Amino acid sequence: MSRWRLRPEFASGEVAAAFGDIDRVFQLQGEQVAGDSLSRVLRVGVGGKRYYVKRYSGNGKNTKRRWFGLRRWLGSPRVRAEWRNLLAFAAWGIPTATLVAYGLERRLGAFVRGALITEEIPDTLDLAQIAGADDPRIHDRRWLTQVSTQIAGIARTMHALGFAHNDLKWRNLLVNRGPSPTVYLIDCPSGAYYRGAVLDYRIIKDLACLDKLGREHLSRSQRLRFYLDYAQHARVGAQDRKRIGKILAFFDGRA
Repeated sequence: MSRWRLRPEFASGEVAAAFGDIDRVFQLQGEQVAGDSLSRVLRVGVGGKRYYVKRYSGNGKNTKRRWFGLRRWLGSPRVRAEWRNLLAFAAWGIPTATLVAYGLERRLGAFVRGALITEEIPDTLDLAQIAGADDPRIHDRRWLTQVSTQIAGIARTMHALGFAHNDLKWRNLLVNRGPSPTVYLIDCPSGAYYRGAVLDYRIIKDLACLDKLGREHLSRSQRLRFYLDYAQHARVGAQDRKRIGKILAFFDGRA
């Protein structure tokens, strides 16, 4: 059984012809820009615009080895989680890639394949690329303040709703060019909702993922300013010190 949805605003013309059903999507040819054992990402051009096509052929990590393949029947496929999370970001007012089409196919109840398609966000680079290339923007205090404030707001919005990204790294934050940058949050197949102590742990993980590169490219005062923006505190209190300590120690002893 195949379930495929092309969003209404894309339901005509060349886009509909290219992305109209899952069979056509899995026959598409394009430039491969990413891939692993579960998924491939292609960049394709349609009607003068570029789109990212992410195609999944498994459900969860090491599908063939773990659980004797039971993950094909149990749990929600990663592709479903990814499109739901993108739709949630848009609903929450978090800038993200525009979702064009999405869906999956099952046979006898088992996940077989799935895909999602997003419209390219033009003239953007991810924050890790910007930092790694020693882009002049990374040394511009005004630019950094604008970007940092937006990222703090994105993280605060998600966490206030009980949601953690689980891979909140600089590579998953796109920034466009121009004097007034906009930060876009992308690529979230492992994000989920949590409660209580588990949510607290996942929040620490998200903030630690951001700080992992932050400590390489930002000053201590810039990193502290980011945390205070996130927490919406004027100064560091006792609970803040405890949380900051956990953030700083999160990756200790990890590869």
